[in-house]
Amino acid sequence: MPRADLIVNLVRAGTQGDQRTFRSTVEAIAAEERAKRHTHLADRLEENLRQSAPSGKAAELVRSFDGGHGGLLYEVEPRRGLASMFLDGEIATPVRELVEEQQRADLLRSYGIEPRHRVLLQGPPGNGKTTLAEGIAFELMVPLFVVRYEAVVGSYLGETSGRLKRLFDFARTHQCVLFFDEFDTLGKERGDTHETGEIKRVVSSLLLQIDSLPSHVVVVTATNHAELLDRAVWRRFQLRLTLSPPTTAQRAAWFERFEKAMGQSLGVSPKTLAARLPVQNFSDLEQFCEDVQRRYVLALPSTDLKRILTERLQQWKARAGSTPGDGP
Repeated sequence: MPRADLIVNLVRAGTQGDQRTFRSTVEAIAAEERAKRHTHLADRLEENLRQSAPSGKAAELVRSFDGGHGGLLYEVEPRRGLASMFLDGEIATPVRELVEEQQRADLLRSYGIEPRHRVLLQGPPGNGKTTLAEGIAFELMVPLFVVRYEAVVGSYLGETSGRLKRLFDFARTHQCVLFFDEFDTLGKERGDTHETGEIKRVVSSLLLQIDSLPSHVVVVTATNHAELLDRAVWRRFQLRLTLSPPTTAQRAAWFERFEKAMGQSLGVSPKTLAARLPVQNFSDLEQFCEDVQRRYVLALPSTDLKRILTERLQQWKARAGSTPGDGP
């Protein structure tokens, strides 16, 4: 059964003719019921919202997450929590606070306060922006919905804004993490003289939709090019975090964890590996360890982990020397 505060809000909105509060309350109830796996009830609530759309036209809800079916979103099952990431205090503390606020939202609302739910992540590629969105979804035990730009961005006037509306109409009836990767694709600076009027209308529509999202939808956006974002984008987000490349200490901690996972000594100290391996992001660290594991497994039963590590280090140094910007 829906919470008492939602029922009270629903009755108040109905008696006062407040359509916006009425719809947002029904959306919150539908999201809560779906989280309880009461999908039939949630579907019925959404169906009634579609039929009562003020324009007389039923609001479309996105049902498909499969790219082959033309959905605007696809769903990722969260498998990694925040504990799996190497986050410094400036990132870990506010993210864990956001998770706590979402988990104790009822207490906050009893004092008339909503939990934070809008996050902007910036930083160079490969340093955990997507993984952090997954980690938040994992901690909250909600689905992670990732926006498919190839399905959202249309070539006709008004098409993209319409699809964005359908996307947000779907998200607001779910307790979820809604993830926009490469957010600068949609949130470009409207003052850019090279951009068309259509792009500017899309940005305006996007910001309005983000503003109207209920707090049970945690929207996470990520960009490698923060300088391209519209200035009005920044104030929409309560958390603005920069994910930086791994420090030497974080690299060493990574290899300490890897050594425990392997169940034996690497033959080279984690600090030495951290200093010698020429990588600039966490993604490369992960790939290097997977590379070592593959060679280790293929060499069983007679395998020399130290020799494998030495060979892999030489290969990665050669790769770094032949790729601009990837050197130590």
